[in-house]
Amino acid sequence: MALAEQLLKRCLGAAIITQMAVLAAIGAVSVAHAQDVTQPNFVIILVDDAALMDFGVYGGEARTPHIDALAARGAMFTQYRTSPLCSPSRAMLLTGMDNHLTGVATIPEVLPKEHVGQDGYTMSLEPGVLTLADRLRPAGYRTLMTGKWHMGSGDGDLPSDHGFDRSFALDASGADNWEDKSYMPFYHDAPWYEDGAAADLPEDFYSSEFIVDKMIDYLGEGDADRPFMAFLGFQAIHIPVQAPPEFTANYDGVYDAGWRALREQRHQTAKTLGLIPEGAPLAPMPEGSRDWAALSDKDRELYIARMQVNAGMMEAMDHHIGRFVAHLKQTGDYDNTVFVITSDNGPEPNRGDDDARLAMWMRFNGYHVDLDGMGERGSWGFIGPEWANAAASPGALYKFYAAEGGIRVPLIMAGPGIAPQRVESMALVSDVAPTLLDMIASEPPAPDGDAMTGRSLLPVLTGAEAEVYGDDEPIGMEVSGNSALYKGDYKITRHMAPVGDATWRLYNIANDPGETTDLSDMMPDKKTELIADYRAYAEQVGVLEMPKGYNSHEQVQANAIAKLRKRFWWIYLVGALLILGIAYAIWRIARLIIRSGRA
Repeated sequence: MALAEQLLKRCLGAAIITQMAVLAAIGAVSVAHAQDVTQPNFVIILVDDAALMDFGVYGGEARTPHIDALAARGAMFTQYRTSPLCSPSRAMLLTGMDNHLTGVATIPEVLPKEHVGQDGYTMSLEPGVLTLADRLRPAGYRTLMTGKWHMGSGDGDLPSDHGFDRSFALDASGADNWEDKSYMPFYHDAPWYEDGAAADLPEDFYSSEFIVDKMIDYLGEGDADRPFMAFLGFQAIHIPVQAPPEFTANYDGVYDAGWRALREQRHQTAKTLGLIPEGAPLAPMPEGSRDWAALSDKDRELYIARMQVNAGMMEAMDHHIGRFVAHLKQTGDYDNTVFVITSDNGPEPNRGDDDARLAMWMRFNGYHVDLDGMGERGSWGFIGPEWANAAASPGALYKFYAAEGGIRVPLIMAGPGIAPQRVESMALVSDVAPTLLDMIASEPPAPDGDAMTGRSLLPVLTGAEAEVYGDDEPIGMEVSGNSALYKGDYKITRHMAPVGDATWRLYNIANDPGETTDLSDMMPDKKTELIADYRAYAEQVGVLEMPKGYNSHEQVQANAIAKLRKRFWWIYLVGALLILGIAYAIWRIARLIIRSGRA
């Protein structure tokens, strides 16, 4: 049987079992919640750059049996939205607040100089902003964190300053998965910190394995009678895409047909699984996408291998999640633990083979993008925009943009008080923290902090309500000019350069989740209404307008060059002196020639 058919049958089987279990379990939900015998533990697993359909249970190709098992015993959300970039999503996830209210409106890498230091744009959690750890610790919880943080590395910015008892945190957008080193010129090194102090990695480091091992160590240190909150921020499947070869080998032949075929296959699977309506159209690939058939045999081989590593990295992460679940079962904590599994945004489109400056940096830092050893130590893996768009199917575009491919991602919640079910209700990343707080047996002491903007999803999990957001309620989001606003079945969105033109477009997201048909001319009044709603949202949370001509790719390059100049100022000084010296020598020689000619 073809792999696609196996995946489809597996997902359909899980969906049928889930639906059969809902009615039987829903009564147990209210009983379990009413008893409130003990405080539940909380485990938040944040995957980096995973698309809506990247997990097996959502129809993806990667083998994720441990994630799928958690989904089968809990709630699988189908209409969950996050922000289009990692740091804002992390801030919203951990605080329950809109990203602009947290101080992490965007990421430092794309921040224009006009926004530096402005309220909401300080790139760290601002005073009065409390994390879930801040709120749970007074209620007796142990609060633990391992993995990617990326919400400020200055004094007072790290997890140890925001309610976490123990933490081993990466304060960067990413890092190498095999070694203690940076993955891009913006960073001098990989800034890892343990409990606020600079830390080194072990020689046998692999990110997914280490993140789980360190969390298991932390769990073993504390009082076993106290509940815990554990936040695991995985580097998978962010660039550089790297995986042990034994996992990558499982995907030979899976991606040989190319990105357009994968995009169409996932679109069909999404219809079969009910993630989109049966008649929903598939958006064309973005303008400028390369034709798979037009690539050379060598390039096709390279890109097939890159996508295999991507799937292998996902499977490797799931393998280590399985080890963590097994540990909780061994310690007796599993049955009383609520799991939250989601992604910070859609798939990463950036390439590593189309920039001479990046290529030079890679050579100096021990990286290659070649086929040999791809995904292993020294390999700088990526999937590029075409594979990212294919992975984001049935949505449009990918990470960075507020199209469905950039912000519609998976969310799984499983544990005591959560019946097996599919949740069709709209949900936001800022809803997770208030939901978990709503689950504890007694309200925690109320620290002096800013109010959450998210809403508890517990009413939809228990069946008390069908929706958390009404059809007449506007739901806005913005990161670096890439914006969206939902209201009932409708959505407006705009995309900034280099992919977009900063123009608002209107879609009926219920029957056109691929955002294929702009309704602006057919429904001008509806568009005007939603734009007014967006402006009210932007004013309320403090959105700053982007500078004229803003381009996120150009801003990343400018910010990286500025950092390099600051770090290696002496090289620039020596270079300038050499240029001046050469110019002076040429001038002297020219004068001598002129004088000799006159003589």
